[in-house]
Amino acid sequence: MTLWVLGLNHQTAPVELRERAAFGGEALPRALDSLRQSPQLAEAVLLSTCNRTELYAVAEDSQALAHWLQSHAGSLDGYLYQHSDSEAVRHLFRVATGLDSMVLGEPQILGQVKDAWALAHDSGVIGQQLDHLFQQTFSVAKRARTDTKVGANPVSVASAAVRLAQDSFARMDESTVLLVGAGETIELAAKHLGEARVKRLLIANRTLAHAQELATRHGGVALPLAELERHLGEADVVFSATAAREPVILQQQVTAALRSRKHKPMLLFDLAVPRDIEATVGNLPDAYLYTVDDMERAVEENRRSRREAAAEAQAIIDLHVSRYLENQRATHLQAPIRQLRAFGEATRAELLAKARQQLANGKGAEEVLEQLAHGLTNRLLHPPTAALRQAAQEGDTDLTRAAERLFPATPGYQHPAASTDDADPAP
Repeated sequence: MTLWVLGLNHQTAPVELRERAAFGGEALPRALDSLRQSPQLAEAVLLSTCNRTELYAVAEDSQALAHWLQSHAGSLDGYLYQHSDSEAVRHLFRVATGLDSMVLGEPQILGQVKDAWALAHDSGVIGQQLDHLFQQTFSVAKRARTDTKVGANPVSVASAAVRLAQDSFARMDESTVLLVGAGETIELAAKHLGEARVKRLLIANRTLAHAQELATRHGGVALPLAELERHLGEADVVFSATAAREPVILQQQVTAALRSRKHKPMLLFDLAVPRDIEATVGNLPDAYLYTVDDMERAVEENRRSRREAAAEAQAIIDLHVSRYLENQRATHLQAPIRQLRAFGEATRAELLAKARQQLANGKGAEEVLEQLAHGLTNRLLHPPTAALRQAAQEGDTDLTRAAERLFPATPGYQHPAASTDDADPAP
């Protein structure tokens, strides 16, 4: 079995493809259940964010993984990347540390990786190998962010969007801002808008209680999502990030809102994948629409300032990739030792119990000891004897040389040729 990662991200695929491949809401548990039932893989973790969808799996080959992913998202030829073994480990370490993010060093991704691991664990699709890998990943990411400045002055997509709004025609202290959603991205946007002293904050969400919680923390007004259209025209700036599979803000709604505003410009930031705002809104006069892909240009300055820290973090990652692989090799080599000892212990326990029963039944101690020693010898030597005999017949000199190293000749020992049992011990 090989460790694989197969996926697409903001570097390889545009937002319209990423939203097809995104797993959100109830789709994610269903997808994990489908993976758990797949005979082609032993373990899996599915990571799906606005900037990436990645499948980490232990499987014989990657073809079944690609077929599974494309059965959900349609053809992704030319957009998927894949890594195996050491490169898969290195990729996961980079992702969790924020080195592979649109915003270099952004802190949210580590929490998203932990959530993906936890959900896979709860779904029963993760096993020992991936569990160990992800535990190591969390440790490496923490060390890289602690020992370098890659996480200093963290910048998120939400903060980059707020900064872009501040640099636009909209003055925050004179603007009404509408937030759609109540997740982490909207929470971050609300925090940064509060720091920018926005004039008025509206928060719309499908679950009103969640909107009310955000409004209480950040000084806004909560709205049910059903009233979005009625209040859209009040907004100078809109930030939207929900988990909806279909757009929640339509072109006709924005058209009506612009009409009610007498075509005063409106700035809209769609920070969701799949997208929340109908793409054709960007074609409307006086509507200025930005998606998560547009944030790529906005965060380039951040990326340049963190490249030195990123190089230091990469060095830490490379060191821990080597350590992880060494541990994996050691674990793999120790498996036969554990199997051998388990076989020996099981044989000892079985024959000892039999000997005790014979003693309890009145059999002579000398006879019982003789049978115990003879039985242990036969039972323990039968598997290697049979394997060596087959190796001799097949000309397998590697196994016979290994046996010579494992069982060097004992000085003064003479084989009891008269004993047919020792010549061919039976299990």
